[in-house]
Amino acid sequence: MGIVFKQSLNNSIITYLGFGIGALNTLVLYLNFMSPKYYGLIQVILSASLVLNPILAFGVPNTLVKFYSSFKDSTTIDGFLTMMLLLPLALILPVGLITFLGYEAIGDFLSRENPIVKGYIWHIFFIGMAMAYFEVFYGWARVQMKSVFGNFMKEVFSRVMVFIMLFLLYFDVISVELYIHIMVGVYIFRTIVMKVYAYRLHAPKLVFNFPENTRNILVYSTLIILGGSVAVVLLEVDKVMINQFIEIENVAYYSVAGFIAMVIAVPSRSMHQITYPMTAELLNKRDTQGLQRLYQKSSLTLFIISGLLFLLILLNLDDMYNLMPDAYRNGYIIFVWLGLAKLYDSLMGNNNSILYNSDYYRAVLILGVLLAVMTILLNLWLIPKFGLNGAAIASFSALFTYNTLKIIYVKLKFGMTPFTQETFIAAILIFGTGVLFYLVNFPFHSILNIILKGLLITIFYVVILYRFRISEDVYELLFKYIKKIR
Repeated sequence: MGIVFKQSLNNSIITYLGFGIGALNTLVLYLNFMSPKYYGLIQVILSASLVLNPILAFGVPNTLVKFYSSFKDSTTIDGFLTMMLLLPLALILPVGLITFLGYEAIGDFLSRENPIVKGYIWHIFFIGMAMAYFEVFYGWARVQMKSVFGNFMKEVFSRVMVFIMLFLLYFDVISVELYIHIMVGVYIFRTIVMKVYAYRLHAPKLVFNFPENTRNILVYSTLIILGGSVAVVLLEVDKVMINQFIEIENVAYYSVAGFIAMVIAVPSRSMHQITYPMTAELLNKRDTQGLQRLYQKSSLTLFIISGLLFLLILLNLDDMYNLMPDAYRNGYIIFVWLGLAKLYDSLMGNNNSILYNSDYYRAVLILGVLLAVMTILLNLWLIPKFGLNGAAIASFSALFTYNTLKIIYVKLKFGMTPFTQETFIAAILIFGTGVLFYLVNFPFHSILNIILKGLLITIFYVVILYRFRISEDVYELLFKYIKKIR
């Protein structure tokens, strides 16, 4: 777990750098440099592209990680990698043809409530295609245990480009229309750069002698499309569906609260980059004890870190919203629901890695499809009834149900859960810290209030963690830094 923690920490630094730039873009520049109407439009385009992404990728990023370590000779590896490069085309080409032939029908459906969306169907397709192949090349690098550069391109590069484009927009160097066109080019360029990097790690050799277990690989890839689609539907479909029922400006308001909640998920995303291939290797070796150790330690570490982030945001949320334009200040309830969903997500540890790399992925994917349908139905019911809060409640309900069932499934099939005695101690710490600091308020400027309250919360939380050694991994890291300071 030490190597996992160290590499996850490196990825976390990059991811938080990206989120820092993203926060500046989302919470300052977008809100002041672009109208809510066009900000909402961009969020609809990106969310629809993200929904399309796992379909066009044909499950290849997951398939790469699951099967790569099982091949030993170079010829078989090259044949496998050749198949991984070609497989996405099996869906990209027909989906492109459907988009061409059904452009009007697709446009009419997506622009039912907001006609402005209709002119951007091809933008959605090309961004979705670029995202799909980016993930393929990112997976190519990850199986070589090289995830940092890909993480940088994914989390930092695109946000830096958005930062630059927003300033060009503000100074009237480009129009909003040109901004959206350039955005497509940024995603395509990012994919090309990732491709060059991946090929430098392992140069491709086109070998059409595919592995003996090709049928199993194709079945897995086909089914993992459902898994990837389910995950994205649970996270992104709410924005697309808000566009279907209420004014597109509301997508912008919802996206701001959603972005704030997404900060809680950063440690999980960072740790996932390294635990995914490690989990696949442990499963291939049938190392049950090592798998359980990784499962429980990753869960506890993520829960502790995400719990602190949840508290820092929740207890400072009023001051944060005071810094934003009035139109964006009604997202408190949205954050609470989405933030709780992300906090529960952190408890999962490497649960997804275990399921998607095991022989039990079929049942979980079928279960996921049913829950994706439940998410859509909940949004259909709750958005017209409760607006943006309804979308947040629908997302929380679906994610809570989905994650709970996955924990139960791993328990039934592997005889292990992510919970230990320390998990419940950490939960008490999170709840107790929240109660203790809920009524602590300062009468200063919002920025100073956030800094002061954030420092007090962090010091209290870290001291308790260190004093009672709730997590050995966190304790060792704190001990190392305290020793350096001394």
